[in-house]
Parts: sequence; C-alpha cells; structure tokens
Amino acid sequence: MTSSEVSSVPVDAVPAEFDTAEPGASALLLDVREDDEWQLGHAPGAIHIPMVDVPARVAELDYDAQLYVVCRQGGRSFEVVKYLTHIGFDAVNVSGGMVAWQQAGRPLVADGDHPAKIY
Repeated sequence: MTSSEVSSVPVDAVPAEFDTAEPGASALLLDVREDDEWQLGHAPGAIHIPMVDVPARVAELDYDAQLYVVCRQGGRSFEVVKYLTHIGFDAVNVSGGMVAWQQAGRPLVADGDHPAKIY
C-alpha cells in the first residue's frame, strides 16, 4: 500500500466532537503514541492504544465507526491506518499528528497535574 492509497486528513477535518471528552459513536479518535507521550497531552475523548498494541487490542475498536488515527507527527499513525484498513476498518491518518493538533489550537488534556502539551 502506497501513501496515495492511505487516506489522510488535516487536523481541521477531524470532527469537533473530539474537542470534548465524549466522542460520538460514529467516529473515534485513536491515539497510537507511547504511554509517556499520551500522559503529556492528548485530545479529549481519544482512545489510547500504543501502536505496538493495536493488533492485540483491535477488539476494542468499532468496525462501524470512522477511525481517525493520530500519533505525534503522522508516521506511526500512517502505518496503523494501513493495517486497520487491511483488516476492514474505515480508518484515516491525521496528517501532522498531535503536533499539528496543538498548533491548530485544538483542545488538549493531560494525565496528572501539569499543563497539557505536545512539544
């Protein structure tokens, strides 16, 4: 599968429902970054499954939902989208990842008592 065969969208095309902590059932934001990256900051309502765990945890995802897959800058999420598409999911890569998310001013939350930040 080539880059032209993997669907990608800019962060401003990701539904605003992810700007709250309760995403709708029709779309899911899947964050595939490592635990330490997630703890520093992530999108409200995102589902966290590190890239290496996706095959083992695929049952946690909804085949009927549009999956927006994000990582730090787009490389890992691109690979995860290739895999998910191959096994039947409707998945798209979020171009620019969480760096672009923060630059666009989209909301962030963090685990712990520190301000959320990606970079």
